[in-house]
Amino acid sequence: MVYALRTEVLARPVLADARSLVEYLFLDQAYAPAERFRVIYLNAQNRLLTETVAEGSISDAPVYPREIMRKSLEVGATALILVHNHPSGDPQPSQSDIEVTRNIIEAGRQLEVTVHDHLVVARGGTISFRALGLL
Repeated sequence: MVYALRTEVLARPVLADARSLVEYLFLDQAYAPAERFRVIYLNAQNRLLTETVAEGSISDAPVYPREIMRKSLEVGATALILVHNHPSGDPQPSQSDIEVTRNIIEAGRQLEVTVHDHLVVARGGTISFRALGLL
């Protein structure tokens, strides 16, 4: 099922069908035993160029804004979607989540790379920073 949803996401503009993207991410990350921080790199037509995943521990995953922006330039991305999971099951963003997102947004602003959203995926649901007004 995860493969089918990933294929669906790759086959069309990511932002044109956010539901499929969220379903794929939920199935892939909601029940992971450790934090995973994923960056989805998009081109100007919002097609997925590539993605990276950083594996962490039960409560933390390494996030380096400099490396995210380096990869953005390398693949020609104009936008990003940030995603990470909370193994605790609670999708509420932490203060650290908010701060790292702001750092990535600021780094992207300097390089004209937009952060479309940051999603937190957990067994208890998925939360969008954009929907919460945090972007």
